[in-house]
Amino acid sequence: MRKLSFKGFLGLAVTVGVLFTAVNLLIDFKCGVISAVFSAVLLILFAIFEIGRTKFIENINNYLSVVLQGNYSFDIGDNFEGELSILKNNIYKVVVMLKSTNDELKKEKLNLAQSLADITHQLKTPLTSITVMTDLMENEEMSEKRSELLGIIKAQTDKMNWLTVTLLKLSRLDADAISFNFTNIHVSDIIDASLKTFQPTLDIKNITVNKNFTDFEFNGDSAWTAEAVKNIIKNCIEHTDENGELTITSKITNIYSELVISDNGCGIDSEDLPHIFERFYHGKNASADSVGIGLNLAKEILSKQRAEISCESELGKGSSFKIKFYKGIV
Repeated sequence: MRKLSFKGFLGLAVTVGVLFTAVNLLIDFKCGVISAVFSAVLLILFAIFEIGRTKFIENINNYLSVVLQGNYSFDIGDNFEGELSILKNNIYKVVVMLKSTNDELKKEKLNLAQSLADITHQLKTPLTSITVMTDLMENEEMSEKRSELLGIIKAQTDKMNWLTVTLLKLSRLDADAISFNFTNIHVSDIIDASLKTFQPTLDIKNITVNKNFTDFEFNGDSAWTAEAVKNIIKNCIEHTDENGELTITSKITNIYSELVISDNGCGIDSEDLPHIFERFYHGKNASADSVGIGLNLAKEILSKQRAEISCESELGKGSSFKIKFYKGIV
């Protein structure tokens, strides 16, 4: 279609040129010769331009064909001026952007595959335990033993339920599918609500809670902030022996208000410390029931509220989790 249009236009131009030259020849021979030369020069220039334009379009088409095959390495960018060169460079910029997007999608796909593998691994352990306990119960006649096995099954079921609910929360946070209800909150209310959840465990392990903090207000979502603090307290309790201590303090500056939750448990190895907020990370001193998502969830929740969490720890002396609620956007 393109070649036919070019040939048609060229034929028309030649016809007009011949007629124009013939008319001028009838009027004056010299004018006719000049008209013929002028028409020929214009036709040659047009042909050269058209050949160059055609070659350019073919190069663009070939490049796009290469891109469609997944090869992004061919660079057609140049520094020449002109509308066609601008078009060429803009196409290359779009290709680079598409390549970057494609790389990100591949990375997300790999991360999703790894997450699914981790989730499968985490669910496999309690499922295996439940299966074994169920088989034992079928052959167990003693009511006391059956009660013990049922207790184990309930514990494993609770673990699976917590795992699935927490993973759902993480996925919603990752997808920005949660709307936080920001209000002014007293940190004391968050602490009281969070500790109430673990009161039975604190009593069983005889862990003393020392609340030596100054109350302060911050702007955030009450329910989600409590969820983050619960996961931090849960981690502290899991790593604290019986008769241990849980200490809650605060620090208030002109820039931020800081909440510090500390335990005197086993502490965190220096090699593990930089990774404790990573999803599914399982450190050397992690408890047998740890699945490695509680601290990650806490960090994700707090970061969505412009807060910051960090941890300091020493083996054999315990860990301190510091949450900074900034008074302005940072």
